[in-house]
Amino acid sequence: MNAHSLAQRAYSANAGSTRSERSTEYELIAQVTYRLKTAAQKGKGGFPQLVEALHENRKLWTALAVDVSSSGNDLPQELRARIFYLAEFMQQHTRRVLKREAKVGPILEINVAVLRGLSGRRANK
Repeated sequence: MNAHSLAQRAYSANAGSTRSERSTEYELIAQVTYRLKTAAQKGKGGFPQLVEALHENRKLWTALAVDVSSSGNDLPQELRARIFYLAEFMQQHTRRVLKREAKVGPILEINVAVLRGLSGRRANK
């Protein structure tokens, strides 16, 4: 069982068998990102929900890091390395957010950028 399978079970018990891995990844990241954004918009009163969403985001990024570390992963080596680096950043930045030393914005930005990549859209700049 690979990390993608574990993530799918953890985040989407009712995932349809006709979904592609890419669409499942997109849905999981979109759900977590929505929860992060919603909690962050509540300000200090939303901190408990933010903690829960950050935990889910950490689980997701840990699963992605494990998956790209696998020798059976077919993504290009450079992309795998970038995803692993982002997973490490997420862990470190999440710790800072939980200590209230940093904002959640960079986490949201990275998740949205990954969503764009999964959907095939480019960032509008």
